[in-house]
Amino acid sequence: MTATDTTDNNQTPQEEATATEQHHEHEGHDHDHQHDHDHEHQHGPTLNPACTREVEIEIPADEVSKAFRSVIKRYQKQARIPGFRAGKVPDSLIRSRFHDSIQQDVADSIIPQHFRSAIEQQQRQPVSQPQVTDLHLHDGEPLRFKAIFEVLPPFSVEGYQDVKVEKPDATLTDAEFEDELNRVIDSRSTMEPVEEDRELADGDFAQITFKGELQSENPEEDETPPQPIEGQDVLVEVGGANTLPAFNESLRGAKPGQELKFEVPYPEDFGEKRLAGKTVVYQVTINGIKHRVQPEINDEFAKELGDYESFDDFKQKLREQMAADKVRRVEAETRDKLVEALSERYEVPVPESLVQNQVDARLDRGLRALAAQGMSPDDMRKLDFDRLREGQHDSAATEVKGMLILDRIAEDEKVEVSEDELNQQLFMLSMQTQEPVDVLRHRLTTEGNLDRLREQIRREKIGKMLVERLA
Repeated sequence: MTATDTTDNNQTPQEEATATEQHHEHEGHDHDHQHDHDHEHQHGPTLNPACTREVEIEIPADEVSKAFRSVIKRYQKQARIPGFRAGKVPDSLIRSRFHDSIQQDVADSIIPQHFRSAIEQQQRQPVSQPQVTDLHLHDGEPLRFKAIFEVLPPFSVEGYQDVKVEKPDATLTDAEFEDELNRVIDSRSTMEPVEEDRELADGDFAQITFKGELQSENPEEDETPPQPIEGQDVLVEVGGANTLPAFNESLRGAKPGQELKFEVPYPEDFGEKRLAGKTVVYQVTINGIKHRVQPEINDEFAKELGDYESFDDFKQKLREQMAADKVRRVEAETRDKLVEALSERYEVPVPESLVQNQVDARLDRGLRALAAQGMSPDDMRKLDFDRLREGQHDSAATEVKGMLILDRIAEDEKVEVSEDELNQQLFMLSMQTQEPVDVLRHRLTTEGNLDRLREQIRREKIGKMLVERLA
């Protein structure tokens, strides 16, 4: 076998696009052998030329022939062909009947080990599966191929200590605490009808039926009819912080049974995109008035909320939890700002294979969220995954760049993950997944994810250390 590093890498993007149109993937090589093995195929993502390396490998003919004999012998034992006893099917018939599968199994059996040996000789550390191209595979002849893969080129983070970002005050304010306390109380409140004959006032909830007509600047240019804007017995808080001013002004002073017509201009940043920046004319009927009735605030109320001895105990624990949550949130936001500042400062070649892995992770989280919201598998299969992957690419690339920078700084700072830290994280994960720790560890090890968990813990450690130093 010979292994030669043929690119280090001076390909242009155009040349790289051509090169990556011609490969299989081995160790996991993923190829479809539908004809003789002097060929070029296209699989896998287009690699980043700045990260791409290539080796040429030749495997001796005697080893190739030995692999063919071994595979054919296995097929002879397993083949069930009419007219022949098990194990007695001639070699020639096995070769012709199972030609493509034999070729694939031979490649599978010998290419991975020679690729590993070649990159070990060159002290390469691939971060992607190799893409195999120019594959020449014939019984009795040397097997020759090229393996294209990505590595992480060296880059410098010199001067990262000079990067500074502002860290907001993480102290919980009384106003924040009171808002959350009121939210908790309101969540246990009931909505009761107002029986007396009176007008709507601030703090009341108008129970309304409405229909809205979206106003278009150029109705003749609208190709599709707008979706209906309507609702029945909807509650709108008069004077509420989240109620649009036009609703407050129109509802305030109105009485049940009254019909109103008014325009509502929606702000450009309104959450519902079809209404953002638009004006809607509403026809509104006021069906009734309701008001919020809060529960009696006492120790019994606190016990209904959880394991609290008294209402004062509940407030103290709520404040402590909120204070800790705010500290974590501010640290996470500051860490993100710091990583963003570091990413803007340094040029880092990002392997495309790592970006695609991150896209996979982002899509997986998104699909899990959709499943939790009730989306069926059939509906998920109808999603446009090509468009979803494209939409996630830039964000995934930014995340990978940030991870690579944190990893490099962690190396410079000699940050390590102890077994106690790993075991603690495994214990936390086991609580979430309801798996015994030893079963979880074995599964993560088998899946190749235990090292990724170590990397995640190390990034969290270096991120926290940088926030303490640089924020």
